[in-house]
Amino acid sequence: MGDFARRIESATPADRDRAVDALRAIAILGVVLGHWLVTALVVDSGTVHGASPLRYLPGLTPVSWLLQTLALFFLVGGLVGAKSHACARARGESYGRWLRARMSRLLRPLAVVPVVWAVAACVMLASGVDQDTVRALCKLVWSPLWFLVVFAALTAATPLVAKLHPLWPLAVVVVVDLYRFGLDAPGGLASVNVAAGWLVPYCLGAAWSRGELQSRRTGWTLLLGGAAATVALILWAGYPAAMVGVPGVAVSNLDPPTLAVVTFGLAQCGAALLLIGPLRRALRRPALWAVVATVNLSAMTVFLWHQTAMIAATATGLWVGGSLPGLHTMPDEPGWVLARLAWLPAFAVALLICWLAFRGHEQRRPRRKSLVVREGRTTRPVAPRYDQSPSWGLRSGRVRHDPNERP
Repeated sequence: MGDFARRIESATPADRDRAVDALRAIAILGVVLGHWLVTALVVDSGTVHGASPLRYLPGLTPVSWLLQTLALFFLVGGLVGAKSHACARARGESYGRWLRARMSRLLRPLAVVPVVWAVAACVMLASGVDQDTVRALCKLVWSPLWFLVVFAALTAATPLVAKLHPLWPLAVVVVVDLYRFGLDAPGGLASVNVAAGWLVPYCLGAAWSRGELQSRRTGWTLLLGGAAATVALILWAGYPAAMVGVPGVAVSNLDPPTLAVVTFGLAQCGAALLLIGPLRRALRRPALWAVVATVNLSAMTVFLWHQTAMIAATATGLWVGGSLPGLHTMPDEPGWVLARLAWLPAFAVALLICWLAFRGHEQRRPRRKSLVVREGRTTRPVAPRYDQSPSWGLRSGRVRHDPNERP
């Protein structure tokens, strides 16, 4: 680990903001742990269906406050997207070329997922697995991918929204919720919040890229104001306390985003801004930075395959030991939570296997000749450096790149 950490340390550009990478790593690990802890695959009469402990154990609701980290994704996405587009314009790069590069990094790892799951679904159906089980498993894999659609749309709109004040999309969310809950408007209107709700942290990230969120007062205002607004909406406006979707509950804070989850996201963004300084100091340690850098290099792979890993571990447990507590049983008692915690290492091992199998789709780069810098008659190769592109790549000293570029 020491040599590995030192190699990453020496390959990291001095101008890289490591705290931004740490926020992204926190966000991806929060999503993974959140799904693993609040999603159960229950076996009932030979059929597998999904369930959530949040429906039966409301005391677990604070878990959703800790592990629902989507606002951090969009905050960092707005920061990096705005910086990346500004750098592309400074280089004279066209919007189309910039967007193709961004979409390739975002969507290339996704291409293999439908292929693998189409084959898996056919194999399961051919082997006699009932359609309800296959449908439940496929839904578990596909349902989190809405995030990529929204993120891709906001990335494409970066030139239009980069200078948009976050209060504008926040106002749209307020109006939509007033019509939705106050006037019982048609449900289709709520879909507007899918874009407007996540545009709020995305615009905050773009403002951050322009240096507008540097003061600690801004961080505290977002944290305390967002938290107070969220508490008020839950206590007096009837919004659900859980910040994730709960099966069987009439209103979900995430599908589509409600004002409560947006104000909760503002509090998260405030906390992130306050943590930037401590994170920068902590990440001076090579060992900790190596962990964060490794997670970032495989962030999309981890996100795309973490549900598959849980399904694989659950299926293996059913095949080896039958119905096991915390793995196949109804999440309706505290003992299930303890048993599920014990299963997390098995999920992690399954995810590691998925990572080894599919990481190449994220870290693959076009083959190209070695870059050189010519100085008079001498030719000097450019040293490889960590640029947080999908693999360990080369950065030329002649061209300025956004040091935290990443989808």
